[in-house]
Amino acid sequence: MRSKDRISYFYDGDVGSVYFGPNHPMKPHRLCMTHHLVLSYKLHQKMEIYRPHKAYPVELAQFHSADYVDFLHRITPDTQHMFSDELVKYNLGEDCPVFENLFEFCQIYAGGTIDAACRLNNQLCDIAINWAGGLHHAKKCEASGFCYINDLVLGILELLKHHARVLYIDIDVHHGDGVEEAFYFTDRVMTVSFHKYGDMFFPGTGDVKETGEREGKYYAINVPLKDGIDDTSFTRLFKSIISKVVETYVPGVIVLQCGADSLAGDRLGCFNLSIDGHAECVRFVKKFNLPLLVTGGGGYTKENVARCWAVETGVLLDTELPNEIPDNEYIKYFSPEYSLRIPSGHIENLNSKSYLGTIKAQVFENLQSIQHAPGVQMQEVPPDFYIPDFDEDEQNPDERMDQHTQDKQIQRDDEYYEGDHDNDQNMEDV
Repeated sequence: MRSKDRISYFYDGDVGSVYFGPNHPMKPHRLCMTHHLVLSYKLHQKMEIYRPHKAYPVELAQFHSADYVDFLHRITPDTQHMFSDELVKYNLGEDCPVFENLFEFCQIYAGGTIDAACRLNNQLCDIAINWAGGLHHAKKCEASGFCYINDLVLGILELLKHHARVLYIDIDVHHGDGVEEAFYFTDRVMTVSFHKYGDMFFPGTGDVKETGEREGKYYAINVPLKDGIDDTSFTRLFKSIISKVVETYVPGVIVLQCGADSLAGDRLGCFNLSIDGHAECVRFVKKFNLPLLVTGGGGYTKENVARCWAVETGVLLDTELPNEIPDNEYIKYFSPEYSLRIPSGHIENLNSKSYLGTIKAQVFENLQSIQHAPGVQMQEVPPDFYIPDFDEDEQNPDERMDQHTQDKQIQRDDEYYEGDHDNDQNMEDV
């Protein structure tokens, strides 16, 4: 097994205490539940645990527009009524509400993915995990689909400082549109998204014909799927396509977004994947033995999200987890079976063999159109206009990190967030 310091895991208990609202499907509390499962299975003993830094506004503006970042920084539930025009401009509202501590929430989950990328860049670990990240819909100038800051784009920009080619893989039920759009014109990042497409399903993009443009032509790969895909069909297609992608593109590092809304029984999903099927994709990607950054993403049946990401943490640690969930602060959510695995679903599989065969053939044809492993002159990248120099000494002194803040980032062995409580108030609304 890998030594403990080869796997880095990022978590801040504050990220799970924010509340999108009583009827909103996004429940960050699922992150507390995931973390407590990780602890109850003693997985924390096999990896280094870090509290991420809170990303500075200037870091967020490496991708997002400065005016959008500034607005997220300033807006509060109490003042939002004064900014109706800006709320529309930045797409804040029902899907992406303004809630208490919104900006800090963004700083934490984005900081986790940036820190994960930095540790990989500095070869301080082989695998870095940030289950709070993976918010793949956010755009340069606006929020979208429960996502405000696109931590994945920020992490990939960081990885591009050290790697000529980054492979991004997305197994969320929704198309990874924000990440694809950010890198649509470059061959430095290949994006591969497996998702539900059609029937006006959000976000409405991700057809197999969307392949990138200019230098990025054929470097965006979309695998559009219909309702009800099962473990066998999904994992077979996934392994076939990802094998060909890695062979052709030869990435230096992989970013894997593990949205759990592709699981059977998700409140917003429509696939039939079991946790074992979902986790098989993680196991397969790990076998390439490339530096790997793993994030969360969607997932709206929160007890299953926690199960899934705990199992996948185990997969990354080469640790098989017993099916009986050990006692932990959130054990009541896993009743009545208290078991880790969930069965696959029973939605009719509308993905015929011929349909999947056609999609695979189209993807393979597109891959044949690209040069093997595009070359890059590393001194040209990153472009200065896109990744500004970051000098902490030049930051606002009030935003500089004091010693107390630095100390808070050091994870004590006996500090496991036992004070986290459900903020949903009503367990029925799960």
